[in-house]
Amino acid sequence: MDSGATTAPVQRFTAVSAAPVHQIQAVDTPHFSSLRMGALRHDFDRHPLMQLPRLAQLARDLMPAKQCRFIQPDTTQTSAFRHSATAPAGQDIDAVFARIEEPGSWVALYDVQTDPQYAAFLDEVIASAQHLIRREQPGLFRVAGFIFISAPPSVTPFHIDRENNLWLQIRGRKTMTVFDHRDRDLVAAREVENFIIHGSLDKVRLDETLRHRGVDFDVAAGDGVYFPATSPHMTRTTTDWVRPGEGVSISIGVVFYTAVTRHHARVHQCNRVLRNLGLAPVLPGISPWRDAIKAPVGRAIAAARARWRGYEAPPGAY
Repeated sequence: MDSGATTAPVQRFTAVSAAPVHQIQAVDTPHFSSLRMGALRHDFDRHPLMQLPRLAQLARDLMPAKQCRFIQPDTTQTSAFRHSATAPAGQDIDAVFARIEEPGSWVALYDVQTDPQYAAFLDEVIASAQHLIRREQPGLFRVAGFIFISAPPSVTPFHIDRENNLWLQIRGRKTMTVFDHRDRDLVAAREVENFIIHGSLDKVRLDETLRHRGVDFDVAAGDGVYFPATSPHMTRTTTDWVRPGEGVSISIGVVFYTAVTRHHARVHQCNRVLRNLGLAPVLPGISPWRDAIKAPVGRAIAAARARWRGYEAPPGAY
């Protein structure tokens, strides 16, 4: 879930030969597709690296590199997806975790793969999900992890990501709302391109009149959701499940690129030029033969931008 918000290095997935100890399964295996959203079950909530005291230590380690992010207490699902490396009221990270069960508390740990133990954890997650991904989306690369820790009531605003997302609920409850990544009423084609090419979410905002198009996944520990790149999504937590000592929601997004996301990124590069010429190009994934023509052109465009303008292209775009 890069959202154009971080430049921390990410590590490539390295296949491991041993079978993973923990598992991810699709709820509806016969109909699961990595090209659309789907419900998951997993047991990574039992993993020692996903327990709150260990996550507090991870946060201490990540804070100096500005990999802990915070949103304003009055943020709603329709707010711009903006976050800061400075905690509200200037708290240090220990104070944040000491008050993590207070209503509305929210902290995200970005790019956790920069920690070697968590890089290995992400490899384990990906290894356990390979059977769900590799048939339709081979060539998996650039795995990253984002951990969200919050106390209800709290939200994550509506936004899109460049990567595919294995989103796992670890503790507490949450509602993840996901929308079809092909719905151009929700996010216009130009804004998808702006995000893919430049990382801009400035005009990616929820239209309340279209909220009904989202699918609500009400999840508890051991539940999860898969959704492909550029699927609009948002979360909310409510207080109805909270008990003393059990008031924290923890989830992790394990995100990754594939040969498909790379191909689509190249098509978006070409489409942006065509759109600026006044044309209305077909979006990636709709016309394979058009995509096959556009992708090498888009790759060349991204390479030229990088060479002459210092442009940082999305992974695999050239």
